[in-house]
Amino acid sequence: MDTCVSGQQAQRRAYVTLVLISLFCLAPFFWVLLAAFDPKASQFLRLPDSLTLAHFHNLLTNESGVRWIMNSVVIIGSATVLTLIFAGLGGYALSRTQAWWKRPLLYAIILVRIVPPPALIVPVYKVMLTLNGWMHGLITGLTDDAALQTTLLRMFSFVDGYLGLILIYTALQLPLAIWIMKTFFDAIPKDYEEAAALDGASQWQTLRHVLIPLALPGFAAAGLFAFINAWGDFLMPLMFTSSPELQTLPLGMFRAFLRVDAIDYGFLTALAVIYTLPAVIAFAFARRFLTQTFSGGVKG
Repeated sequence: MDTCVSGQQAQRRAYVTLVLISLFCLAPFFWVLLAAFDPKASQFLRLPDSLTLAHFHNLLTNESGVRWIMNSVVIIGSATVLTLIFAGLGGYALSRTQAWWKRPLLYAIILVRIVPPPALIVPVYKVMLTLNGWMHGLITGLTDDAALQTTLLRMFSFVDGYLGLILIYTALQLPLAIWIMKTFFDAIPKDYEEAAALDGASQWQTLRHVLIPLALPGFAAAGLFAFINAWGDFLMPLMFTSSPELQTLPLGMFRAFLRVDAIDYGFLTALAVIYTLPAVIAFAFARRFLTQTFSGGVKG
């Protein structure tokens, strides 16, 4: 009897400890959410006297919030799409080939992912700077219109341009995405492809109507990891962009926190809420596919 009571007390203490730890971990999220709607937001956690949307209105109208959001969506969205395209092709090729170089290549791909991104800054920046000079000469040779040159340079420059960041994020997220897609294609029996070929389907039709629908859970997992990793990155935009027009959300939050006059906690937390939403939406969208991915992949 005493053993049973002591066991219940130990279990109760464990639950209380877990609840306290959970509240401690959730406190910053509560502060961000409450301060975003608090007209008198401060660095302290408190219940607001009233609720307001003024911080979001200020972010989307009077500040550069819309530009930061659009830059992040364009750059990270494009990088995620490119990552999925190349990862799908590379993962399928590595899954189906039996060449002797398959295993060394797979190890080389994952070793690239292990290298810390800061260690790659100097060589990548040197390469991007060389390519940027070539691109600048190409664009200035195509047109004499200064406004058009500025627009094209902003879009296609390898340094301080959209294209450079898109390619960098694609390269950083591609190794893990290739491994995910290769593992998933391994779980798809070749019988599906052979049956489609016997029915007269071309290779493109087999890819479109058979392989891609079966591989959607793998694409969802790879896309989610690529998007979240790139969306939360701060180092690459800091190193490869200098124009205010190209700043992304992480840089925008950093600039907002370093204001010399005073920190606007309402603006900062409203920006943090908007910064969090895309990752939450992406996870909610991919959750159904992720369940299939981690519960055994494709079932024949």
